[in-house]
Amino acid sequence: MTGHDDTLDAIQKALGHCFADQTLLRQALTHRSAVSSRQGRRAPRGGTKPVDTVSNERLEFMGDRVLGLLMAEWLLEQFPNEPEGALGPRHASLVSRNALAPIAESIGIAGALRIAEHEEQANIRSLANVQADAMEALLGAIYLDAGLEPARRLVREKWKDLLLSQITPPKDPKTALQEFVLARGSALPEYETLSMEGPSHAPRFTVAVSAMGEAGEGVAGSKRQAESEAATALLRRLNRGRKGTKDRK
Repeated sequence: MTGHDDTLDAIQKALGHCFADQTLLRQALTHRSAVSSRQGRRAPRGGTKPVDTVSNERLEFMGDRVLGLLMAEWLLEQFPNEPEGALGPRHASLVSRNALAPIAESIGIAGALRIAEHEEQANIRSLANVQADAMEALLGAIYLDAGLEPARRLVREKWKDLLLSQITPPKDPKTALQEFVLARGSALPEYETLSMEGPSHAPRFTVAVSAMGEAGEGVAGSKRQAESEAATALLRRLNRGRKGTKDRK
């Protein structure tokens, strides 16, 4: 247990928060695969489930709302004259999986997750959606442990660079790709789901998108996110092609 305790200490140090209720921290770092094999263990009548049979899904639900509120509050402060139509894309980008996963990685969440042994071979702990979900669960755990202020401090520390780098409101990759090809008189991008693999609690979607004679692929834990990753890949390819054309001229 010493090694595990050291890992939890390192996570708390990275978060800048020492949990008064350590069970919240452990629950936030428990993937549902780690409890699925224990479902046969029933709680005493009128009691609650043992801590090791509770995954981080409920805390993730809470953390998603905490992050959404804190980010909306911060954006209103940071951009006092910007209309809702511009704040919305900023908010969506900052609370997205693409924003959460790198922050979770910087904190070291992947190595601290409790995951079923039979899922380790699938390398589930390294998936962006798994790490992002755990990051939200930790925010929910911090809120329940000590209130909104420590959660606010964490968000403003870890998301600062992302928020300040948004000089203009971002566009989601699918919208950006669509506008790119339409502006050049081309047909709309076509998306195709190539495969769906993995267990139900941690699926892996592979999606391809094609436009203007080029294609891109994306892999993620949801079809929507995989489409977004594919659109991003194709946009990069199309933009590189434009630069190459200019260079040849």
